[in-house]
Amino acid sequence: MRVLLTGAAAGLAQGIAVALVRDGHELTLTFRPGGTPPERTLELIRDAGGAAEAYELDFLAGEQLVAETLARIVAGRGGFDALVHAVGPMSIARFERSTMAEYHAMIDGNLRSAVQAAAAVLPHMRAAHFGRLVFFGMNGSQTTRPARGLALHLAAKAGVVAFARTLALEEGRRGITVNVIEPGDIREKSLSRAEALEQSAANPRGRPGTWEDIARAVQFFIAAENDFVNGAVLNVTGGLIEPYERNAPPP
Repeated sequence: MRVLLTGAAAGLAQGIAVALVRDGHELTLTFRPGGTPPERTLELIRDAGGAAEAYELDFLAGEQLVAETLARIVAGRGGFDALVHAVGPMSIARFERSTMAEYHAMIDGNLRSAVQAAAAVLPHMRAAHFGRLVFFGMNGSQTTRPARGLALHLAAKAGVVAFARTLALEEGRRGITVNVIEPGDIREKSLSRAEALEQSAANPRGRPGTWEDIARAVQFFIAAENDFVNGAVLNVTGGLIEPYERNAPPP
């Protein structure tokens, strides 16, 4: 399966990339110019016995530039069977301290980026009558559960969930599924599940979440045989209800 994985230079998406390559998928990555370079992710992919192409793509750039860059990536790779859209900047600040620049970063980086990525990959999927789209919310975004310090981020993520679930309705008969993962408060992005089992955390499960937990959800959602799972929002949180494992509110 040809998979486009956005924002894979670091964080949870880096581990997702390794998991997908181990499954035998043909992977294409995007990374933000001026941000974390993709070399470490590409090294981990090679260590896993795979290879991937990496492209610069700044989703905060102008709409036209983003659309043109995505079109070149899609055309150059011959279309994609799955999109795993892991791009999603986060701003933690009380609204009274927030700026319009932070508003645009949250909306453009989370919601607009999801819309433009979907618009780029869907024509090929429609023609093929097959596709898998996976987006990321945040814990509570499907119910717009409020969280201090996250007014702009949560608004953007709630929009992503609404967009994804509507796409699921519109594209389902074409063999295209659209689902959302809501990760918990996963702070150590490179922590393995084996390491997490030796630690404790303030969630009902009692251990930290890991990239492997998120990758398992991605693997499930993009599997060809799971075509009856559509429009789902999956909490991968260890049972955590609140957005944070620590009770102290953000600044």
